[in-house]
Amino acid sequence: MAVIRALLLAAVLVAGAPAAAAAQVFLAARPNPPFTIGPLFVRATVTPELGDVAVDVLFSLVVPSGVSGAGLAQDIFLLWPGAVAADPAAGAPDPALAGEAQRMGFAVVDEGRLSLSARNLYERGPDGRRRREPIAGGAPFVTVVREGGGLELSAPATWIRIPWDPRSVNRAYLVGVRLPTKHLIKPKPATWFERTFWGERYRLALSFGDVQQRAMFPLYFWNRDRLIKLSQDPSQLTVNFTHADQLKIDELDPQAARRQRSETLENTETVSVFLGGGEGLRAQTLSLQFGYFSGLQGWAPVLIPVLFFVLGNLAGVLVRGVAERLARDFSGRFHFGRSAPSPAGRDTGVVVPRETLARIVPGETRQADVLRLIGPDPEEHERLAAPEQRTLIYRGRRIVPRPKRAFGWFATVDRWDVEHHELEISLERGVVTDIQARVRRAHLPRPDA
Repeated sequence: MAVIRALLLAAVLVAGAPAAAAAQVFLAARPNPPFTIGPLFVRATVTPELGDVAVDVLFSLVVPSGVSGAGLAQDIFLLWPGAVAADPAAGAPDPALAGEAQRMGFAVVDEGRLSLSARNLYERGPDGRRRREPIAGGAPFVTVVREGGGLELSAPATWIRIPWDPRSVNRAYLVGVRLPTKHLIKPKPATWFERTFWGERYRLALSFGDVQQRAMFPLYFWNRDRLIKLSQDPSQLTVNFTHADQLKIDELDPQAARRQRSETLENTETVSVFLGGGEGLRAQTLSLQFGYFSGLQGWAPVLIPVLFFVLGNLAGVLVRGVAERLARDFSGRFHFGRSAPSPAGRDTGVVVPRETLARIVPGETRQADVLRLIGPDPEEHERLAAPEQRTLIYRGRRIVPRPKRAFGWFATVDRWDVEHHELEISLERGVVTDIQARVRRAHLPRPDA
């Protein structure tokens, strides 16, 4: 039986962990209880370890005037939607509670006892804190699920019996039960980038009066005539976050929730919301999205833009270098144009055609005619010993692609031939005396080599 319970609880915690907010209602042992709950404090404590969350439920019973508390003695039941961990020091489970749950058609997946105490609001211990008076025997509980009905296992719900204690009707005391809750904190889905630079984000919700969960609703519905209503006394849902200097709260609902540093706990952030009493059952919720960050993640808003700036500049240099090299190699092997590469090639500088040279006649053509035919900006050489003699020099370069295959506008290039042209025209008293034309040829892998 113990092995079956362990396997069933593991399946519930993995596949059926409650997605709704943690909520609870109080039920009396007898119908139509004449008392109410108030004040009520539901206080969760969150640490950076984010394991089981310790939730303290502190309450007192409000007895109407003229009614004796002695005649009201009866157990109080707390209905909690979720699984809790037993306190081994509190004692052994209560078989009667498990048998009652099974008779109602539930499968018991866990049982045990929880720590139970009473706190005197007007007495403090040597450490300055309110004195806690343990209540022997604790509070027995069973964690149950619903099976069958065409649906999978429901999320777990916990049925807690709080034994009657006279201090529960004493206005000087608050009775408290501690619940080490499981899966109260839910991880928020995020990308690897968000998790790396901004840290994990989590969701947590506490509520009172929400009984919509599939395993919880029948327990409430069958016992709704025993519901203990909330009084008009100030009651609160509270979440205490330790290590507040590493805490980041992104979302908070409702907007009326109060956020402040704890007045009594060191380095603790407190988020709380008041509960409003009423005649009917009304769900009231406090939900948060938060995360704990490391020192490096705290600098993320500064480091990420700097990192992108550095990587952008490095990538720009690398990409530009690779792109230029690929462009050079591509241009050396392929040619695009309306037709295949022309033997005329590409000219830079001054390359003088032969028909133009034929129009220059030594002894007849003058310097002005040369400048008009070839170009006005030659390189001039003049001898100091013979000022009447000078030489005009024109230089040019012609690159000629040698096509391998042509396909319309596209052609592959086998090699590039380069021709270096140099033309010297000697003058005396402004008349051409001699013409020398030299051409040097070479082969290049690409046109810009």
